[in-house]
Amino acid sequence: QVQLVESGGGLVQAGASLRLSCAASERTFSTYAMGWFRQAPGKERDFVARIDRSGDITYYADSVKGRFTISRDNAKNTVYLQMNSLTPEGTAVYYCAADEGVSVRNYDLPHKYEYWGQGTQVTVSS
Repeated sequence: QVQLVESGGGLVQAGASLRLSCAASERTFSTYAMGWFRQAPGKERDFVARIDRSGDITYYADSVKGRFTISRDNAKNTVYLQMNSLTPEGTAVYYCAADEGVSVRNYDLPHKYEYWGQGTQVTVSS
């Protein structure tokens, strides 16, 4: 069972950048597709981005396209989320998640992912 630990969150002003990291415990990290989700207070957990096992294929929510970039380093068992031009609407707890399945069906739904980190808080002030 893979364990995921996010880091890199914090308090920033609108327009700033942050890079989130998610370190995985498993040496089989490269066998998981990885995703980032976020959850604002009182709201559902929303899809942000996904990257396939090799790092070649990525998917993004429309709200973050062109501003966020997901990447991974399989040698370091780590997935990243580079967030640029942050807005107050980006305030949320950000979670990374691992998908051990082979299909990309429902890639933007939380139930697609079997393992989750504890989350890291991102707060964007206006």
